[in-house]
Amino acid sequence: MPRTSERGGPQTRARILEVANRLFLERGYEAVTVAEVAREAGVSSVTVFNHFARKEDLFLDRAADAADLLRAAVRDHAPGIDVLTSLQDMTFRLSDERAPLSGLSAHAIPFFRTVAGSPALIARARAIGSELQSALAEELTQDPAFDGDGGLLAAFFIAGYSAVLVETVSRRIDGEPDEAVAKDHRDRLGRLFTALRDGVVAR
Repeated sequence: MPRTSERGGPQTRARILEVANRLFLERGYEAVTVAEVAREAGVSSVTVFNHFARKEDLFLDRAADAADLLRAAVRDHAPGIDVLTSLQDMTFRLSDERAPLSGLSAHAIPFFRTVAGSPALIARARAIGSELQSALAEELTQDPAFDGDGGLLAAFFIAGYSAVLVETVSRRIDGEPDEAVAKDHRDRLGRLFTALRDGVVAR
């Protein structure tokens, strides 16, 4: 297969991601090597690692998007809107849009089945959760409008959102109707934020 230009920037990255995701979903994460992804994408393995720090990031590629959403919820909330409400609005928006990070997208089931079948992806997902918690805690401590315990709120939020996400995906994998799962997903998010406001932020 002829090699494509390896200086394509975002286009090269997108091509690598498309190939990697297709191969991982078809054959399982553990059965595919980086060299195979590179060959199929028409680039070198070095180019793959220029775009992705580790193999796991070829599949769990939305960590940066999640971190950006958390930072924006803290930095960009409107005057008169507290941080917790901003975070809640962000999670509700993901739910309503059935975005990939909500677990409600059309591609969520095969994606999470692949993650569940790979110890390496499970470990990386847990590490990403820890990284997101640290990023949120850092933003909260720098927000002059927030006077609560940023580290504690970040820990509870990430753990709570992860619990809602896992339950949502598990129910969809089990074949429950999407509309019912989506409604319960949003309801559980509401209960999460009620608990956070009453149990973590309230003084």
